[in-house]
Amino acid sequence: MGKPNPSDKIRVLLIDDDAELGSMLTEYLGAEGFSTMVVSNGEDGVEAAMSGDHDVVILDVMLPLLNGVEALRRIRQTSGIPVIMLTAKGDHVDRIVGLEMGADDYVPKPCYPRELVARLRAVLRRTEGSATPGRAQVLVLGGLRLVPAQRRAQWGDEPLDLTATEFNLLEALMRGSDRVLSKDELSEKSLGRPREPYDRSVDVHVSNLRQKLFALAGEAVEIETVRGVGYRLKGN
Repeated sequence: MGKPNPSDKIRVLLIDDDAELGSMLTEYLGAEGFSTMVVSNGEDGVEAAMSGDHDVVILDVMLPLLNGVEALRRIRQTSGIPVIMLTAKGDHVDRIVGLEMGADDYVPKPCYPRELVARLRAVLRRTEGSATPGRAQVLVLGGLRLVPAQRRAQWGDEPLDLTATEFNLLEALMRGSDRVLSKDELSEKSLGRPREPYDRSVDVHVSNLRQKLFALAGEAVEIETVRGVGYRLKGN
């Protein structure tokens, strides 16, 4: 495997064994200001994703040697790099499994390059927004502490290991105080895009975040479901 092109461009790792798609996306992303490296199997993809040489990963579900879901599981064991999954159109199972395993977002195949670029920019905005106004303060709820500028979350002295999307979701809920945030609002703030019809992405990310909070804080912090409306974070 070669090294990505050294430049100021955002470095994309595309893990996909479709050579024609890889060539097309490399050309299109290059014109949009991205530098793309293509890896054609899951095992090499995991190694490349954890190398620190890339800013974001586009990961296909169907891969030789190691499928995309297993590759994602291994990546998430040690890395919080943003990951966008490529899933078969209409395959909601792969979509949900990918999100449950820690993917930040998904794009159905066949994918439209324009939509993929929009999703890439949205994911990267969420992870690079540390210097924007209003993010300098520390957010606190009981023993839960969030430092947006440093992308750091903790319960007491214990760090909360969150994906980029989970971090932004928690930040939105903490900023909302006692207010109920709708799924549409949470999609915009945590995924960087409008919620689509029958889209369960927010629900899956909330479920993942709940599990991580409960593991450290027990019932001291709760993400409350307000049926028909959305979610609210509260301390008990």
